[in-house]
Amino acid sequence: MAPRTFWKGYLKLSLVTCPVAMSPATSENEKLRFHTLNRATGNRVVSRYVDSVTRKPVDEDDEAKGYERGEGDYIILDDDEIEAVGLESTRTIDIDVFVPKDEIEWIWYDTPHYLVPNDKVGEEAFAVIREAMAENGVVGISRLVMYRRERAVMLEPRGKGIVLWTLRFGDEVRDAKDYFSGIKSDTADSQQMALMKQFIERKTMPWDPKIVDDPVQDKLLDIIAAKKKGRKPKAAKAKAAEESKPTNVINIMDALRNSLKKK
Repeated sequence: MAPRTFWKGYLKLSLVTCPVAMSPATSENEKLRFHTLNRATGNRVVSRYVDSVTRKPVDEDDEAKGYERGEGDYIILDDDEIEAVGLESTRTIDIDVFVPKDEIEWIWYDTPHYLVPNDKVGEEAFAVIREAMAENGVVGISRLVMYRRERAVMLEPRGKGIVLWTLRFGDEVRDAKDYFSGIKSDTADSQQMALMKQFIERKTMPWDPKIVDDPVQDKLLDIIAAKKKGRKPKAAKAKAAEESKPTNVINIMDALRNSLKKK
C-alpha cells in the first residue's frame, strides 16, 4: 500500500501546470526504537530543559534560541524574528532552470521524495514535463519550503514518476580537494591492476536490497520475541578477540594472488 502523501501542490513549468502529490521515498518506520525507562517502576523517563547554572527546570515559555558570539555570550532571537526571514510556504514547484543530470554529484543529494500527478486531468502535463527532461538528459531545479526551511530541490525523471531530491546547502558540502590533494597520483602497476580487476570480477554480483539488511536489529527482534513469549533469549555469542592491526603490505602482487586463491 502506498504511503500517505505529506505534501500536495502544483508542478509548474512556464505556462504548463499540473496538481501533484509528494511522499517520502524512504522510511524509518521499521527501525527498532527504545524508550528510556525507570527500571525500578517500569515507567518512562521524561526529559526536561534545565538551566546549566541554576540547575532549575526552565518553563517552556522561557525557552529561547540564541547564537553564541563569545563564550557564555549569546544573541537571543525570538521565534517571530526567525520565521520572518523564511519564505511563505508556497504550494507550487516552479522549475526555474535545468541542469545536465551528470553535473550534479551525488554528494549534494539529501532526501528523496516521490512526486506523482494528483488527478487524471493533470497526468498529461506531468508526463510531458517528465519525458522532456528524460530525453534531454537534464534535471529540473526549483526552490520549495520544506521541513520549515526554504530548500533547493532537484526533480529527476524516474519511470512513470519523478523523484524530488532536497539538495544540501552550499556550506554543508566540504571540498574534496582539501582531503584528496595530498594523495599521490601515480598510476597503478599494470600487472597489479590486472589481478585486482580479476578479483573484483569474482566478487561482483547483482544488486540485492538484502545486502543492506540490518543483522543487529534482526537479532534484537529475536530477543524481544523470545521475551514476549516468556522464554529466555539465546545467549549471544562471545565477541571475537580484537583483531590485530594489519601490517603494511610489502608485496602487493603476493597479496593479490593469495586473495584470488581464496574461495
